[in-house]
Amino acid sequence: MKKLRNGHLWEFEAEILGRKEDKRVLLGVDGGTTSTVCVCITMPSSYPLTDPPPVLARAVAGCSNHNSVGEEAAKDAIEHVLAETLMKAHCCRSAVQAACLAVSGVSHPSDRQRILQWLREIFPSDVELFVRNDSAAALACGTLGRLHGCVLIAGTGTIAYGFTEDGSEAWAAGAGPVLGDQGSGYAIAQQALTAVMRARDGRGPSTTLTTAILDRLQLSSPDEIIGWAYADSSWARIAALVPTVKACAAAGDTLARKILTSAVEELVCSIKAVVKRLTLAGEDEMKPFPLVMVGGVLETDDGWDLGKQLIQYIYKLFPGVHPIQPKVEPAVGAAMLAWNLYFGASERHVDCNGKLET
Repeated sequence: MKKLRNGHLWEFEAEILGRKEDKRVLLGVDGGTTSTVCVCITMPSSYPLTDPPPVLARAVAGCSNHNSVGEEAAKDAIEHVLAETLMKAHCCRSAVQAACLAVSGVSHPSDRQRILQWLREIFPSDVELFVRNDSAAALACGTLGRLHGCVLIAGTGTIAYGFTEDGSEAWAAGAGPVLGDQGSGYAIAQQALTAVMRARDGRGPSTTLTTAILDRLQLSSPDEIIGWAYADSSWARIAALVPTVKACAAAGDTLARKILTSAVEELVCSIKAVVKRLTLAGEDEMKPFPLVMVGGVLETDDGWDLGKQLIQYIYKLFPGVHPIQPKVEPAVGAAMLAWNLYFGASERHVDCNGKLET
């Protein structure tokens, strides 16, 4: 069995190899700039999937976006999370039939090839390996692994990504706050902080955002926000203020409501751009298509349901849209995607009852 420089991670396999092993499993990885989540599921017996499969084991590691932490740190995070997941599932690498890594920062074929090479150093040669952008896992967790439709990710950052059944892809937004990430958690919080500073100067109207944000940050005056903001300007730290903005909007603050309405309009623009580019709604824009929505911005906080507001806008543009807010996490989506890709790549067949022929 292969071992990397982190060979100690795989020492658990020695005990498992001493027993007869008949498990067949799939791995799904959702890798982002904050954390990397891996799940292990039992190999499904039928195709297509009708329900999300149960998770045998789950593990979490650090960032696996090579653009953020560099190649060595990203490789370490991936290997650690894979090893821990298989250890928890009491499986060796030889039990893995297929693995799908859906990782942020994968935007070019060369990125996929680089990560595939890392995986080939870990797994036996007969394991089917797939690498996709993390948007694919986000979509797949709402479509049972099928890559068709549009996914909106609205968390610290935001991106709208679309896939067609013939393999075409398109995306909008997702370039980060420097190049414009309107509608994201970071953008919402940044606009709220700006509103507070404008109110402090007299350049803008007063707002309950001032008191709410000061209380949230445990600061005594708007002047202290300057030091807080520049002490650590990490995107996630700023975006953590979104629930406070929603609470102010729910309480009737005009500026907070304006900020959130603007965010919804920006997210709608991203979805619209992708849907039109791929003709997902057909030429008449009435054709049904799935819209999977994930991310903290779309969650209901303190009575303000931004996701519901977004859906109302989208229905006006595309009456056939089928909004989906998944019940499973993107890592499970990656595992379901692994199954669909494995089935297609291996050209396996199902019998008349939908059971996989082995």
